[in-house]
Amino acid sequence: MSIKADHRHLYLQVIDRLKSDIEKGIYKENEKLPSEFILSKELGVSRATLREALRLLEEENVIVRRHGVGTFVNPKPVFSSGIEQLSSISSMIEKAGMTPGTIFIKATEDTPTEDDLERFGCDANDLVITIERVRTANDEPVVYCVDKVLAKHLPEDFVQKKEVSIFSSLEQSGDIHVAYAVTYIDPIGYHEQVSPILNCGRETALLVLKQLHYDDNDCVVLYSKNYFRADKFSFHVIRKRV
Repeated sequence: MSIKADHRHLYLQVIDRLKSDIEKGIYKENEKLPSEFILSKELGVSRATLREALRLLEEENVIVRRHGVGTFVNPKPVFSSGIEQLSSISSMIEKAGMTPGTIFIKATEDTPTEDDLERFGCDANDLVITIERVRTANDEPVVYCVDKVLAKHLPEDFVQKKEVSIFSSLEQSGDIHVAYAVTYIDPIGYHEQVSPILNCGRETALLVLKQLHYDDNDCVVLYSKNYFRADKFSFHVIRKRV
């Protein structure tokens, strides 16, 4: 059925129509869309108009175009969160009505690297603990976490007990309070180590959140590098006019 029913630009009408068809389940998540030739014929628009609509839909992450393969419907993220507030991965999963879990991979203790010395402002004799875990939602792996913290800030039996909450362990003594974090977000493609752990195919992108957590004295007490499945998570920020 032709979409030439209103006076807006045709590519905007195409966008609305395709979004509506996806919402109605006409085109399902991860399903390949018809070819440009077929779609343009069905919608009654030129291929140039269709391509502009598809370009904008891809920018919105509604679809993904794979060179030489076709155009596919991106699954909607299950978990969505603003990054203005410092909240845990577990709380994000719980808000989605799912059960959070943790698969402990390993924890290693070593001397600080050059980056650690600069990041934590520590001495070369200090020890740094690196914790690697996989966070799950209803037993499905969704986030791969790498956390670094100075060993002196954690209880002596932290590694043996395999504590889930690094925040609570850091604040256990009462000497440290995590006040805020500075976050950097980078989208990446397939990761040779992380993607298989998260059961991601080569078509599934990852969102990497690198976070420096500061205490009340503006000192870095925790560095986190978390790999989120981009088909499961989305992040947003509220920006106010100044």
